[in-house]
Amino acid sequence: MAVPDDLQIDIDRGSPVPLYHQVAQAFEQAIREGRLPPETKLENEIDLAKRYNISRPTLRQAMDKLVRDGLVVRRRGVGTQVVGPRVRRSLKLSSLYNDLRDSGVQPTTSVLTFETVVSADEVADRLGLPAETEVYHLRRLRSIDGQRLGIMENYLPLSVGTLTRESLEQDGLYNVIRRQGTDFQMAHQTVGATVATADQAELLGVSPGSPLVTVQRTALDSSGTAIEFGDHVYRADLYSYETTLMNR
Repeated sequence: MAVPDDLQIDIDRGSPVPLYHQVAQAFEQAIREGRLPPETKLENEIDLAKRYNISRPTLRQAMDKLVRDGLVVRRRGVGTQVVGPRVRRSLKLSSLYNDLRDSGVQPTTSVLTFETVVSADEVADRLGLPAETEVYHLRRLRSIDGQRLGIMENYLPLSVGTLTRESLEQDGLYNVIRRQGTDFQMAHQTVGATVATADQAELLGVSPGSPLVTVQRTALDSSGTAIEFGDHVYRADLYSYETTLMNR
């Protein structure tokens, strides 16, 4: 898919806002509104500069900003392609499902694994359970706008309530549990990075070795009891965390 011929960019040459920034903002708006969907291939910089009557250095600065913002990528042999806006999550106790809904995106979920298993030592330790306690084991694939975003693996005590494959496909895990009287009050979380294995790459539609964001989280209820341990991976080109730092 190429850039539509009728895609217009309004540039105010008398504005104090730099031209490259105006161009980048216009492309960002088109991406976020879906007029430039993911995998759209952009023309080369010379052609785009001619189309919008701007200099090539200005166009390059605009493209550089879009790359930094994670909206487009440059691939050798392919050129510059739209990847779409990233999912940006603040560091608060919330579910990905609700964060996506709140941002106006409709998430979809495929349940890859739904079973009860005897907990391994690490899972039992994370959940504060005796060794070899039976727990729920879930593995789900989360997508947005047809793009595969992340693989989510979770372990939960059976005491959290009744989980079904159908309920997990229709709603977020935290919402399903909350409706049964269990709430989340705090969590211990570690965010890291890795590269995609062959299995992860196939599920996420990326190449093996592609960068992934890792998230491990143990969530607790109001009594301090662990009620969920999650080990998730997300596509790094679509997903990031953000936080605000203050100098006290």
